[in-house]
Amino acid sequence: MQYNFLNFKTELKKVGEFLGKEYSQLNIGRASPMVLDGVSVEAYGERVPLKNVASVGIEDPKTLRINPFDKNQVKDIEKAIQAANLGLSVATDDMGIRVIFPQLTTESRQSLVKVLKEKLEEQRVTVRRERERIWDDVQAKQKEGKLTEDEKFKAKEELQKIIDEANRGLEASFEKKQKEVLG
Repeated sequence: MQYNFLNFKTELKKVGEFLGKEYSQLNIGRASPMVLDGVSVEAYGERVPLKNVASVGIEDPKTLRINPFDKNQVKDIEKAIQAANLGLSVATDDMGIRVIFPQLTTESRQSLVKVLKEKLEEQRVTVRRERERIWDDVQAKQKEGKLTEDEKFKAKEELQKIIDEANRGLEASFEKKQKEVLG
């Protein structure tokens, strides 16, 4: 019997997707509606995601346009964006809200690269944790007699190949985003 790595591969794919989502929510000096995905607004007595109370569009490369569905929500949306501490400028006009992305300085680009590295390392730790969980499972199956010694070592080799591939994918995501940030 061979060890089934299908669920493990699915988990690693989720880790890569999560890192991509985390990277997409960072302010890199270009207008991106995804930066506002984590913003929640006080509306109708509860906190709801911004996308539930307004439409968000790109006005130009440095500006987002937010059009509230209910014009009475403008102040609440403005407060929520400022409270999210994303380093964005907010301006209200008769059509809604403009969110302006400031030009990144060399210093802010370098600090952003540090954040990218931190997020990469967090996901590497997740991958290592998953590897340990799978390896423990393989060893347990071998002790139960469900895997032979040879199958255990084949599983270990296959596990390492999968881990190496996952780490290369994470590293590629990091390098792509780093190039984007540094220009």
